[in-house]
Amino acid sequence: MTPERYRPGLGLRPGGERPDLEPLVATLYAALYESVVAHSRRGLDVVVDVAHHDDYSRPLDTLGIAATALRELPAYLIGVRCPLDVVMRRRDADRTGVYAQTPPGGGIPEPVLRWQHAVHVPGVYDLEVNTSLSTPEECAGAILTRMRDGPGDAFARLPRPYDE
Repeated sequence: MTPERYRPGLGLRPGGERPDLEPLVATLYAALYESVVAHSRRGLDVVVDVAHHDDYSRPLDTLGIAATALRELPAYLIGVRCPLDVVMRRRDADRTGVYAQTPPGGGIPEPVLRWQHAVHVPGVYDLEVNTSLSTPEECAGAILTRMRDGPGDAFARLPRPYDE
């Protein structure tokens, strides 16, 4: 569990909201992927459900951290998409929190717009799924089919400078 003083940790939203935590974010991503590598090398299948973006007060290259760590493993980069109107309907239906729900008068909150854009840069994937068009089971099936088609190469196709 991320200590309170470091929250939201990996969940920093685009826009440089906590520059004081940004050095820690890069460290947390590196530790996460070192753990993924260790588990994978022990023969365990690992699924990591995170969103990467580089829209901090300065570039942190979190996707490059992942690519560098995973370059020798059978790893896949899956893009998960969902139109903003569906995202907002789902957020509004979830009354467990009120962060970034539709404001009075309508519209889409700025943090949601920034997130939707930032997490799909550079947009290099082994597969993209759309959760508004497919059920979770269908998305999982598409991922399994992609894995059966052979190794992923999205991490190798990412724009560099992450490992130069």
